[in-house]
Amino acid sequence: MYHLRYFVTVAEELNFSQAARKLHMAASPLSQRIKNLEHELGQQLFRRSTHRVELTEAGAALLPIARDVLERFNAIPWRLREAVGPQRRTVLVGVPAALHPDLRARLQELEERCRDSYDLKRWPGTTGDLVTEVHDGRLGLALVRLPVADPALHVAEVLTEPLGAVLPAGQFAGRASVRLADLADMAYVPGPGDSLPASFDKIDTELREAGVRKRVKMPRTDYAGVAEMVSSGLGFSISMLDPESPIHRYSLGDIVVLPFDDFAPQLVTGLIWRRDRAREGAELHRLIEQASAVFGIESDISPV
Repeated sequence: MYHLRYFVTVAEELNFSQAARKLHMAASPLSQRIKNLEHELGQQLFRRSTHRVELTEAGAALLPIARDVLERFNAIPWRLREAVGPQRRTVLVGVPAALHPDLRARLQELEERCRDSYDLKRWPGTTGDLVTEVHDGRLGLALVRLPVADPALHVAEVLTEPLGAVLPAGQFAGRASVRLADLADMAYVPGPGDSLPASFDKIDTELREAGVRKRVKMPRTDYAGVAEMVSSGLGFSISMLDPESPIHRYSLGDIVVLPFDDFAPQLVTGLIWRRDRAREGAELHRLIEQASAVFGIESDISPV
C-alpha cells in the first residue's frame, strides 16, 4: 500500500521533489521505492530525464488501478465501523479556523437534530488536511474553504463572505472604502501560510496584476502576528469584512477593515462528504440528509 501511495503521488505531481515534499520524505528514498515497485511489477512506470518525469504506458495503466485499490483500502475503517459499530455513532466534523457564527449555529442545530443517532464532534484543521481526512474516511463531514476538486467528494457551497483590506487606521482615517491604486506602494501581508485557503492564491495574483507587488511573508506567524505587522505600518492584509466574523477578535485599536471600490475578493465555505457514504443505506445517509436540510443544499443522495 505504501508503494502504491508513493506511485500515485509521483504520478500526480510528475516531479519527485514535489512528491517527496507532499509525502514528508526525501526524494532519494522515494525514487528507490518507485524502483522497487517497478522491479516487483516487472514494468517501467516512469521515464525520467534531467528536467522531466513522464508516465510510461504501464504507469498510465497502473494509475487508475492504484487509485481504486487505495480508495478501497482507505474505506476499510469506516466500512468496518458501519458493519459492527454501535447504533449511535461518533462522527467527526471538520471545521476551519475563523468559522462564521452563522455556520457554527447551523452545526449546533445539526448536532441537536441528530443527537439520537450520531454523536457529532468537531475536528479543527486547515482545508487541505480536512479534505484528506474526509477523503480517507476519518471525518464524516467537513466545512472547508473552496475551491476543492476531488471527484470522490460532494462539495456544496454554504456561505460566501466578502473580504476587505486590513489597513493601518492612521493612514486611512476617515475613509469608508479603498481602491487598489491606494495600496500600490504598500506591501501585502498574507495570512498564516498553513491556514490560507487556495482562493487566496488567486487574490495574490490579482493584486500583482493591479500593481501591488511588494510582499511581507512571515512563515511562522499567526493572525495576531499579521495584525501586529499591519498595525505597525509594514503593509496591509485581506480578511473578512463582516464584524461578526471571529477573525476580528485579532483586530487591534489602530487597524481598520475597509471594503474595496474596484475589487471584490470573497471567501467561499463549502460542506463536503464522500459520495459513497451518503447513499441510501450507507453509514452517513441519515446524517447527510439532515445536514443538507440544515445548510439548505442539494445532497445528491442516491440509492446504492
